[in-house]
Amino acid sequence: MNDNWTLVLGASPNPERYAHKAVMRLLTHGHSVVGVGLRTGMIGTVEIQQEIPVGVKFHTVTLYLGPTAQKAWQEKVLAMRPARIIFNPGTENRAFEQLAKSAGIEVVEGCTLVMLASGQY
Repeated sequence: MNDNWTLVLGASPNPERYAHKAVMRLLTHGHSVVGVGLRTGMIGTVEIQQEIPVGVKFHTVTLYLGPTAQKAWQEKVLAMRPARIIFNPGTENRAFEQLAKSAGIEVVEGCTLVMLASGQY
């Protein structure tokens, strides 16, 4: 199994949304991606799910949900123990970030698209 898994939380079938663009760009860069969002649909070859799948070891969780919407997912994300969580612009959440850091999870406030384009992902 590929240990390069990324969870895009807030995935959207709308090609105008940044979460949609991130899934496509992650695939282009060879990452294995799971998209979880409110609506089912497809992003390229990735089916958007409404729950985080069990049994996948995620290296990175990249957030495209605002702080209020994150509350429903916070415990699940922390319990998964990813290596890092990326808080994309507009998703910054000091309380969640502190909990993640306390759990030994790397926290990045940055843009997944910029990180991929600049080789920092």
